[in-house]
Formats: sequence, C-alpha cells, structure tokens
Amino acid sequence: MNKKKPNKLKVLNDPIYGFIQIPNSLIFDIIEHPYFQRLRRIAQMGFSNLVYPGANHTRFNHALGCIHLMQKAVRVLRFKQISISKEEENALCIAILLHDIGHGAFSHALEHSIVSGISHEEISLKFMNSLNNEFDGKLTLAIEIFEGKYPRKFLCQLISSQLDIDRLDYLKRDSFYTGVAEGNISSDRLIVMMNVKDDALVIEQKGIYSVEKFLVARRLMYWQVYLHKTGLVAENMLVNVLRRAKELAEKGIDLFASTSLKYFLYHQINKENFTDETLEMFSKLDDYDILSAIKEWTNHSDKVLSLLSQMIVDRKLLRVEIQKDFFDDLRIDKKRDKFAKRLGISKDEINYFVFSQEIKNQAYNLDEPIFILNKKGKIKDIAKASDQLNLQALTKPVVKYFICYPK
Repeated sequence: MNKKKPNKLKVLNDPIYGFIQIPNSLIFDIIEHPYFQRLRRIAQMGFSNLVYPGANHTRFNHALGCIHLMQKAVRVLRFKQISISKEEENALCIAILLHDIGHGAFSHALEHSIVSGISHEEISLKFMNSLNNEFDGKLTLAIEIFEGKYPRKFLCQLISSQLDIDRLDYLKRDSFYTGVAEGNISSDRLIVMMNVKDDALVIEQKGIYSVEKFLVARRLMYWQVYLHKTGLVAENMLVNVLRRAKELAEKGIDLFASTSLKYFLYHQINKENFTDETLEMFSKLDDYDILSAIKEWTNHSDKVLSLLSQMIVDRKLLRVEIQKDFFDDLRIDKKRDKFAKRLGISKDEINYFVFSQEIKNQAYNLDEPIFILNKKGKIKDIAKASDQLNLQALTKPVVKYFICYPK
C-alpha cells in the first residue's frame, strides 16, 4: 500500500498579514525541523509581557511573517524588471526564515550570562551549516546571502540593513501585540516603494514619508517598548539570576535544572569550544527550561538566587531610575551599603541587587544609509533628502543611564 505523502504546500493564517503561503517543500521541511520548531518556545520580546500583557508572540511568528514579506519584496522587484532567479528567491526566503534561529531562551539574556563570547548571529550560522549538511547543501546560497558574501549586494541588504525585512516585520508585529500604536509602520507601502539602483536597495521618492515614519516609529518603539524601564530591570534581573546560578554551579553546588540548562550551567561555553554537541544542547534549551528552573530556585538555600528568583516569579521587581547623566559612585555605594545591611548579604552579593548601566538609542545610522531614488534616477541619503529637520537629530545616539535597587 502506498503511503500518502504529506501536503507540504501549506497556507498559514497570521493575525497581521492574513494568509501566508509556504512556497515549497524544502522550506516546509525546514520549518518542520526541531531546530526551527524550538522558536515556538522562545518569546520574541523576552520579559516585555510584564509591561505589555499581550506581548506573548514568539520568534516563530516573526520568522513566518518575514518569509511572507520577503516573497512580497521579490514580487515587487521583479515587477520593476530587477532579475531575481528562482534559486535566489528561495535562498532569500531561507535566509530570512533562519535569521533568528540562533537566539537563546528569552532572546538576549542568555548571551550575557551562561554563554559568553559568541553572538546569536554566530549561533544562527552554526544552525544553518548544520541544516545545510542535513539538506544536502541546499542552503549554501542562503548562507552566502546571510553572511553578506553574495556579490549582489541588494539581496544581502534585504536580509540585513537599516530597512531590512526583519525590521519591517518586527516593528509592525511588536506594535500589534503590545498595543503601542506608534510602531505601526506601513511595511506594505515600504516594500512597494523598493527598487534597486547600482546594486543597492533604494526607496523611490514617493515612499520618503513612509521611511520617515519608519525611522520615527523605530525610535519611539525603542524608548516605549524595547528600552522600557520595567522591561530593562526584568531582563537584567534574569541575567543576574543566571549569572548567580552559573557562579554556584562553578563551586559545585547542586542546582535544579533541565538536562540542557545543566549542560550550560556546569560547562564554560564560549566561541572556541562551541561544538556540535553544544549546538545540539542549545537546540533543546528554551524559555520553559529557564522559567521552570527559576520557579524551583525560589526554594534554594542560596539567599541571592532564591530572592532574585522569587522577585521575578512574583513580578516584585527592583526599583529603577533613568536619567541623562551618570549616577555618581558615591550614591551607588551608599545604596549598596544600605541594602546589604537590610537584606543581610555581603558587599559582593549586593551587586546582584544594586547596579547601574547605560542604554543607547540611535534610530538612524549614517554608516549604512537608506537611499532615496529621485525621479531623475539620482540617489540621496534619506537624512539629506528629507525636509524633516528631526531626521538629522535621529542620527545622534541618545545615551541614558539607569540604576536599579530594591524597593
């Protein structure tokens, strides 16, 4: 009896774009792979749901949204007589689908605590190379584009630039799920206005206001959502919990953890020793491992670990203050002395509860400009083409400082 082959040409329903088509069986098989399915268990916005209760969408949602926008961008450019081969289109779809596959649990928190010296982009590349071996080299072109090594520059810019498909999806998606209307950009219009000039991705002059809105929306989303003070303090507390757990693990203290989390707590993992075994373990680590460990650690005998864990579980977070100038060392030291006494912990341990850092927001980077194509076929940097004076202001990084301490 013949086994019925699964139908791999699926149509998925997305709350933002409606129906999304999976273009071919190779992409369907990549989506079905356990490496990619793991993204269902990784929040797109870390702990932002402690501020915006609706922000529970995942990296999986975002990756599918990106593939939808990429198909649209390819159709628009072909309509404008830009030749993109079937192989290039497929490679673009695979590269954008997998651009975030190397993100760890809670997105950025793992990078700064239990895995050091290797970025999520580098881990994405390791996943892509592993999948390439499994799929008989069918991802080679996608990897070349992802790494920015493909000779046709505009294809690489669709994956990574200041107006790439990634940003066009996450701003719109994060705005939708948080309910922050300021981030609601017109990704459709921006894609329809795309063109290619001298092998560079450009936006036609009619789309100039959409680009201005996109840049302003990005700035507002950073201050209102991604760098929201409650989100900042929650993410830093998560980093500190994992750092403390790692510190205890190094001393040989027993900690409750899933197999994959244990592997990262009890091994020193960096770029040099990130083996195939490490990648396999990383692929099994997600938000659920971290959350279940934190819930259990509320009962641990180590006061720092249990207290930080309890604060996260109950959302009784540290107090946070933000200002434009440095917090002077004397003030920080006074807070450390005061709270070390109050909590009954050592001067070293209080650093987990009292700390100061800087945050930076630059909406537009002049080093990789967004070019506007005028009616005469000339291109100009958006910062010069726009009559909006505040676009020049958006090129300057805005730096602020925050301090966290117990309530």
